[in-house]
Amino acid sequence: MAITVVIADDQEMVRTGFRMILESQSDIEVLADVVDGEAALDAVRRLDPDVLLLDIRMPRLDGLEVTRRLAAGGTQRPRIVIVTTFDLDEYVHQALHGGASGFLLKDASPAMLVEAVRAAAVGDSLVSPAITVRLLRDMAPAARRPEVRRPAEPLTEREREVVRCLARGLTNAEIASTLFVSLSTVKTHLANVQAKLDARNRVEIAAWAWESGLAPGEG
Repeated sequence: MAITVVIADDQEMVRTGFRMILESQSDIEVLADVVDGEAALDAVRRLDPDVLLLDIRMPRLDGLEVTRRLAAGGTQRPRIVIVTTFDLDEYVHQALHGGASGFLLKDASPAMLVEAVRAAAVGDSLVSPAITVRLLRDMAPAARRPEVRRPAEPLTEREREVVRCLARGLTNAEIASTLFVSLSTVKTHLANVQAKLDARNRVEIAAWAWESGLAPGEG
């Protein structure tokens, strides 16, 4: 089954470029491209895509508000990937904590865009590594609070190692290579951690690592 996608961006050239990149892949189908947040919500209701690519600054409703509304609905679909020109910490923080599964800049490579869509479709996340590490490192001291969530069960030492790698911006494959374990083992550990933290995605796991002091160089 093809991964179905809706693209929301107010710039026609961007929508056309994304569509061409994604439709060149045999396993991805673009259902629609729309020009604003209201149209994005309507397309999601009508077409039920697996993944929604969202710009942040759009007419009527911006991407952050669209993300918030869809997350509030409590469903797992669509997975949201923010693709924007604006590398602003405030935007990244709001998007990821609002429930987005990924955050890319528009100058990311076509291969990274495709990878982000595929990752989101299976419940994984892809965030430009430089953004992930910088954002979480810089914001963690201010965000750390006494009420940082506690896992339902303590993390095992191996799970803690996986989370530390995740907080450095490593992909699952890179974590597997670093810890000398299989890719499936990494995915199992992350699934266990996600359940223990009641986290929506790997981005929330990374954020928790920084806020709780588990991340590299912290605590």
